Amino acid sequence: MLDLSRLAARQNADGGWGYQIGSSWTEPTVFAMLALAASGEVDSPAVRRGMKWIEGTQRPDGGWAPRVSVQESTWVTALVLLLPDRVQSSIHREAAVEWLLHRTGRESSWVQRWRAFLTTGHPPGNDPMGWPWISDTVAWVIPTCFGLLALEKCNRIHPSEQIRERCQSARDFLLARRCRDGGWNHGSTKALGYDSGSYPETTGLALLALHAVNPNPLTQSIETARRYLDTTMSREAEGWLRLGLLAHGEKVRWDFRNQGHGENVEDAVAILADSASHGRDLFLE
Repeated sequence: MLDLSRLAARQNADGGWGYQIGSSWTEPTVFAMLALAASGEVDSPAVRRGMKWIEGTQRPDGGWAPRVSVQESTWVTALVLLLPDRVQSSIHREAAVEWLLHRTGRESSWVQRWRAFLTTGHPPGNDPMGWPWISDTVAWVIPTCFGLLALEKCNRIHPSEQIRERCQSARDFLLARRCRDGGWNHGSTKALGYDSGSYPETTGLALLALHAVNPNPLTQSIETARRYLDTTMSREAEGWLRLGLLAHGEKVRWDFRNQGHGENVEDAVAILADSASHGRDLFLE
């Protein structure tokens, strides 16, 4: 397993983590806690302090903002729902799930569908629904991946037809946004009439989120992820690629090529990927 000391030492006095050093943010706090939990530290004082910070920052609508000073719940709500079930007892979980279920990309709203109909003449259909970074904006690949993983976890604990259907819609959204090379970028398969290229980190994360999809339709995606794994210079991208490939039963090397820049999210993702290499993928538990 990778060394936790650098990550653990950066916990702030309030219980949260910053992106490197500095004030606490929801995203690095959740990733740090996930990394600690994946390493067997789920009951550690650091995780308990982190959970107190998470508990204290849940907003009245059930969601979480990126940091305390932001007055709007966003995509990071899905990250909190990925924390191990045993540490979630202090949050209003049902409210968080409801918040997530009722957020879609702006393009999925009936207003936008009818606007498209008036513009193109094509009748509005039931397009697959992803998640946006911020409410009332269009959906993107990364928040959709985390929304899907979070609701899958919730459905394993408390099965629900509504959650199951939303998960399938999210998978369809991701499959529809594959680039020509089989990978994923942030969400656009074409730009100015040209095919858009994919990115290593989004390709790995999308493969992880699509772990329940039969590998056959993803053969090209897996091949692209393998090429990226051999060439990427990003420690975080390397972690997501390993997680994505492992989720489909692919073998990956044990060692990390990239040392990274000491950022908390990239360190945490590397620890989570290392844990998955040893048989425990916290995203899929």
